Amino acid sequence: MSGAPDTGNAAPAVAMVAGEVSGDLLAGLLLGGLKARWPQLSSFGIGGPHMERQGFAAWWPHHKLAVHGFNWELLRRYREIVGIRDQLRERLLKDRPDIFIGTDAPDFNFKLEEDLRAAGIKTVHFVCPSVWAWRPERMEKIRRSADHVLCIFPFEPELLARHGIAATYVGHPLANVIPMQSDRVAARMALGLDATAPLVAILPGSRRSEISHLAERFMRAAVLIKATKPATRFVLPLVPGFSSAIEALVQRHGLRDCVTVLNGQSHAALAACDVTLIASGTATLEAALFKRPMVIAYHQNWLSWQIMRRKRLQPWVGLPNILCAEFVVPELLQDAATPQALATETVAWLDARDLDPHRLKTLQTKFAALHQELQRDTATIATDAIQKVLQG
Repeated sequence: MSGAPDTGNAAPAVAMVAGEVSGDLLAGLLLGGLKARWPQLSSFGIGGPHMERQGFAAWWPHHKLAVHGFNWELLRRYREIVGIRDQLRERLLKDRPDIFIGTDAPDFNFKLEEDLRAAGIKTVHFVCPSVWAWRPERMEKIRRSADHVLCIFPFEPELLARHGIAATYVGHPLANVIPMQSDRVAARMALGLDATAPLVAILPGSRRSEISHLAERFMRAAVLIKATKPATRFVLPLVPGFSSAIEALVQRHGLRDCVTVLNGQSHAALAACDVTLIASGTATLEAALFKRPMVIAYHQNWLSWQIMRRKRLQPWVGLPNILCAEFVVPELLQDAATPQALATETVAWLDARDLDPHRLKTLQTKFAALHQELQRDTATIATDAIQKVLQG
């Protein structure tokens, strides 16, 4: 590792932290661009399999940082998470990287970035927190923590500039990974699924607490959907580590014959489905990029919900609705996320295949425009910005 700023020619030593599955995916895509610019680049810190495939040395796995909301799980794991951050900070202050890139995980990364920046280490934060949706008080924290912010939505740099924060719009990496048009029939064939039956993708989230709050509701909704439309089939991509619990839930609800459980492969499931019943989060944007209708659900413990509800700045929670600035897909939040309501909205999308194709076409047009707006050469633009930070 090097204690001096990189000139932009030699391969830098890059420390990174990515929390959760979505952060690992984004950081892995960014690392691909960095490695193309600097083939001998070294990278290390906290990350997951997408980053490791780019040669990243994960000192801790990314799932160590995965928590959901202001809840008991966060309180229970607070000491462990802070302990990891303290150990990482001491290691990075001792063996100084050329730059630190925090990907998402703002509650973990901002404090770490602030300490590293104060010690003279360049810092970049990848993915602007949703200060335009909730928790605007984070603006000052971002200003203290990051030399530069890489933004995935086009309106964010101007917002940050008003607060004296340097930022670059890099586009959303997923907009380049997900094709503008996907072949539903081919995706079903690849998964061994019926080419013509109504198909619902069930995505209850990637964090343990998300799954604990939504998986049961989604299974009960699936039972009701099946009762209304007996030909319906379901596909359920799982994050590793949750297979046994989810498969037991499928069995308990008598859905084994109509639910195909996948090991990961969420993109394959979204490409194959007619509609997705989905937890609020990055996956909803992925569904929009696949041009799939969806029913967005969100549920957490009562205290977490009260805190989040009071800090909301917009009427929408789901990313597709936020980016389109209207309710293009239904959101069922907290007490509204009942199995019956989830089933009713999902069946309405299935009915639209035959009874209201205009509704589907309108949605697909909006999602196609969104896809084009987010499609940039993210890896190159982000790498250019990072090189400028390295050069001071």
